[in-house]
Amino acid sequence: MKRVFGVKKEKEPPPSVQDASDRINKRGETVDEKITRLDAELSKYKEQIKRTRPGPAQEAVKARAMRVLKQKRMYEGQRDMLYNQTFNLDQVSFAAEGIKDAQQTMTALKAANKELKGMMKTVKIDDIDSMQDEMMDLMDVSSEIQESLGRSYNVPDDIDEDDLMGELDALEADMGMETESTGVPAYLQPDKEPDLDAELSLPSAPTGHGPVPPSRQNARPEDELGLPSVPRASLRD
Repeated sequence: MKRVFGVKKEKEPPPSVQDASDRINKRGETVDEKITRLDAELSKYKEQIKRTRPGPAQEAVKARAMRVLKQKRMYEGQRDMLYNQTFNLDQVSFAAEGIKDAQQTMTALKAANKELKGMMKTVKIDDIDSMQDEMMDLMDVSSEIQESLGRSYNVPDDIDEDDLMGELDALEADMGMETESTGVPAYLQPDKEPDLDAELSLPSAPTGHGPVPPSRQNARPEDELGLPSVPRASLRD
């Protein structure tokens, strides 16, 4: 059967955009080389035209230069066409690459969305709110425990705060007066040691009777101890 109908030939895959662009660029480089050779030939003809005198010889050189110039114009047109094709292929390649990037981005987003949905199933907002409320209750209980443990047992509960504030103001006033008088509060001043020598240097005891003041000249007589003497008649009685 293969001999009668033959074998179906497999179709070659179409060239890619990059392959087509590379081929056109190579053709463009070939055209650029031809244009470069024609420019060199035109430069040579220009020199010949300058050296020759007007006449048939100069006209022949001009004719050859015109022919080369026409070829150059043709090649330049081909080069421009190839450059336009390359530009179009580059635009198509850029668009294709953009679509590929978009496809990859969509694939990555779908995978991330699927993973995020799976994670959200394990985390519920109601559980988070309940946990936050429980934490607030625990913090309140902890504060109450700290306040209860820090309570003082010596301070009675029936003390008037106004009385305490008045006593504190009076204490501050006393402290201010002491500070103004001495410059240093009394409770910060050093204790003064008693001068024992001054205390021990007592005056000597009198040896006789001192002069009697005028107010006591008419007073009652005194005994040997300096006391007023008692009349004998009162002793008899």
